[in-house]
Amino acid sequence: MKYGKDTICVQGDYRPKNGDPRVLPLYQSTTYSYDTPEQLAFLFDSPKSGHIYSRISNPTVSALENKVTMLEGGVGAMATSSGMAATTLAVMTVCEGGDNIISLSTIYGGTYNLFNVTLKKYGIECRFVTPDSTDEDIEKLIDGKTKMIFAETVANPAMVALDFDRFARICKKHKLLFVVDNTLATPCLVRPFEHGANVIVHSTTKYMDGHAAAVGGLIVDGGNFEFDQNERYKDFYTPDESYHGVKYIEEGGAAAYILKARMQYMRDLGTSMSPFNAYLTNIGLETLHLRMARHSENALAVSRALALDPNVEWVKYPGLENDKYHDIASRYFKGGYSGMVVFGVKGGRAKAEQFIKNLKLIKQVTHIADVRSCVLHPASTTHRQLSDSDLVACGITDNLVRLSVGIENKEDIINDVLSALSAL
Repeated sequence: MKYGKDTICVQGDYRPKNGDPRVLPLYQSTTYSYDTPEQLAFLFDSPKSGHIYSRISNPTVSALENKVTMLEGGVGAMATSSGMAATTLAVMTVCEGGDNIISLSTIYGGTYNLFNVTLKKYGIECRFVTPDSTDEDIEKLIDGKTKMIFAETVANPAMVALDFDRFARICKKHKLLFVVDNTLATPCLVRPFEHGANVIVHSTTKYMDGHAAAVGGLIVDGGNFEFDQNERYKDFYTPDESYHGVKYIEEGGAAAYILKARMQYMRDLGTSMSPFNAYLTNIGLETLHLRMARHSENALAVSRALALDPNVEWVKYPGLENDKYHDIASRYFKGGYSGMVVFGVKGGRAKAEQFIKNLKLIKQVTHIADVRSCVLHPASTTHRQLSDSDLVACGITDNLVRLSVGIENKEDIINDVLSALSAL
């Protein structure tokens, strides 16, 4: 039976048998017992059908992976220790030294630094484009070593809504993998596979956990990309000598990408999600559909109030009808526009920082997408490692304030924000 997203959030893939725990158990074990050497050997040959070692897979973690796979409409998922780990492994699964990727420059600062600095040390180049780059500008950057285009459903914190149709069209034309970070939208609001994406990454630390309790990440495979005989992706249809000559297309079928990610990079780098964090994240997912509706409702109300305040220079939120990306976002978002609002405080950095100091209810933390409203000044915190030119490329101004709107009473949130502004 096909269930709706609300039901999947609550019950997902876990189906207790007679006498089993009703709630998904926490399997806090590193290893698994088998009766014969042949049974364990079989799992090494066919790792899809059981658990060998919790660095590779674990029953609690697998239940979380299966639930998110169902929510996104994919064919398989792999949980990781953080969102950054998910992004790193998503790239490394298809890239090696000498390859390149294309990314929107407006992505999260940590991802920008990974692509612009760290991956360079391993011979992987990132070629950045802006949301205003033409198709011709983007296609000029594509060559025989280009392996993917990377973007965020909503850019953090630039609040650029992704034009899925446009980038999917370019990727299909050049037979390129289209990878989308869907952290801020979640599958409750946007399902990227329905709009041409091939791989999705998440920082589950954000809305999926939702309570600032568990760090984690996920890669989801859409099973909708043709790797076979594509010259860019020979590793998928030629033998992997590090894994007894397996051919991932033959072994994994539609889920070849996620199998390769698990059996090469999770195996070797060990960036696995802990069973306890998977357990907490699954509990968070049970209310994701309810929380995303409330986050979206509150954020829209806050953004409208900010737009009328004389101390605010500008507001960016795709739910506002006059927002630059409202029309694009409205093509893909269903049920709300998520919970993050960014705005510019008149008077520059000093006034932006003073505004944060004036808040009472809302706390400054290095986080977003929590049930509790939180705030940050990106230019001096999460993006401080970037140069002035990089900040401009990422859409970060010195007066930009990032406000993650929680699920508290919306009038209380608005009153705290307006009182802090009026005290400037």
